[in-house]
Amino acid sequence: MGKLSMGEGNPSFLLNGQTLRLPRLVEADPRGRHIPRTLTTRTRLLWQESETEVPACTLSPELVEVLRNAHRAGQVVRGLESAAPRLANEDRGLGLADRHSDVPRGVRVSRLLVMADDGAERFYRQVETLLRRHGPRLLALRLDVDAEAFGALIFGPGRRVRLLMLNHKEAVSAFLLALAEPSE
Repeated sequence: MGKLSMGEGNPSFLLNGQTLRLPRLVEADPRGRHIPRTLTTRTRLLWQESETEVPACTLSPELVEVLRNAHRAGQVVRGLESAAPRLANEDRGLGLADRHSDVPRGVRVSRLLVMADDGAERFYRQVETLLRRHGPRLLALRLDVDAEAFGALIFGPGRRVRLLMLNHKEAVSAFLLALAEPSE
């Protein structure tokens, strides 16, 4: 399970041996201080023999609304096959920017993988590879919902979804902050 490190104005937490810093929008929000605890209270191994734990949660109405809003705003990448190359391209771009800049870039969670709970072991091993490759800027979260129900809630009936990647810091922040809001 993760450990908390609540520094001055810098909520960060340790998950799988990596210190993760939350987006600035989360840090600035009063609910933000609760997010590290929320993300480390309930975790699950990605697959049976994995050493990688990810936060697990129930898909609340608030989270569904955040995901729908992100989809409408074009801030969602659907499926592992689309997310992996997108992350690789972003990583190349960040590498180029770092080489041309004299200022070190702080690494924060800026992308979020939101997964259904009924994937095959191979799927979760691929997610684990992405998490290791893209380090502290990528966080994954496993929902207590199957791909059929997940897809229907976000895209409509008959639309299965095993993984969505929130690829914009505002969408990531909105999702994380919705975790702190109690469901009515």
